[in-house]
Amino acid sequence: MRLTYHTFDLQLKHTFTIAHDSRDVQQTLIVQLSDGLYSGFGEATSNPYYGITIGNMIGTLDMVRDIVEKGKYASAEELWSMVHPLLRDNSFAQCALDEAAQDYFAKKKGQKLYESWGLSPEHIPMTNFTIGIDTVEKMVAKMKELPWPIYKIKLGTNEDLRIVQELRKNTDALFRVDANCGWTADKTIELAPQLAALGVEFIEQPLPADDIEGMKKVFAASTLPVIADESCIIEEDVDKCHGLFHGINVKLTKCGGPTAALRMIATARSLGMKTMVGCMTETSVGISAIAHLLPLLDYVDMDGSLLIRNDPATGVTFDFGKVIYAKGNGTGAALKPEIQ
Repeated sequence: MRLTYHTFDLQLKHTFTIAHDSRDVQQTLIVQLSDGLYSGFGEATSNPYYGITIGNMIGTLDMVRDIVEKGKYASAEELWSMVHPLLRDNSFAQCALDEAAQDYFAKKKGQKLYESWGLSPEHIPMTNFTIGIDTVEKMVAKMKELPWPIYKIKLGTNEDLRIVQELRKNTDALFRVDANCGWTADKTIELAPQLAALGVEFIEQPLPADDIEGMKKVFAASTLPVIADESCIIEEDVDKCHGLFHGINVKLTKCGGPTAALRMIATARSLGMKTMVGCMTETSVGISAIAHLLPLLDYVDMDGSLLIRNDPATGVTFDFGKVIYAKGNGTGAALKPEIQ
């Protein structure tokens, strides 16, 4: 077994701004796990907010290179458990390796990844398309550039209601809003009915993750469902979110990959909570891994590859929000021939 790294600077189509970050380029690491016959691919992006760099991901993965390359494991889940003690402080690195392992073992079985999990894609949610914070005029222009049935609107400004009101004038699409911890409990409760009247489906992470008392107020009084993101990072957080949020948004990079995500989704479903998976601004490698979780989800945000100009990979594609799986086994993702 051989572990290989590929690094890329992804050029964004537009400056992407949320409540705590703004960027034009996104660095990403693609991990390749190969036995000479089959190759699995996984991905994780750098993330200043969480202190993740390409360098510290590679350095962390190098600590488990011997374990990985000896190949003494029969499944992605077994590898996840073997390396987790060394990767627990860098879930992004664990995610990239886990996606690659899940892809590899499904290919080795001659199955698509969702088939190897015993899932069927007969009923799967459509993905939203994200509109980052900008001037209203530029946000409208982004919508017109890519007509879509569901938009997730990044908020966290002093003009959030006006932004949604102006965007609504230009589309009949369903809206979701994500405040990225930028609101207070009182603001959330005040805005919720006005946003609902504007066709907003739910509010994602309105308050900072440590504002437990605020979320209790919001959960009790909000006229819109609230979905946890920054409050739901790892598996242990799912139980903590029960009674504070109506659902969870799992990020593969934050929890350590599909292996952990499957457990988080199962826990949330057992608690009667809605399930969602979100993405980073990543290539078709990471986005294709997300696609195989769709049969278990109520909502999905997997538009990352649509936000970049220079995707070095192929994989799932989209038709007006509908996810179309690639033909190959595993996740269906592969580096473009000119990249390999």
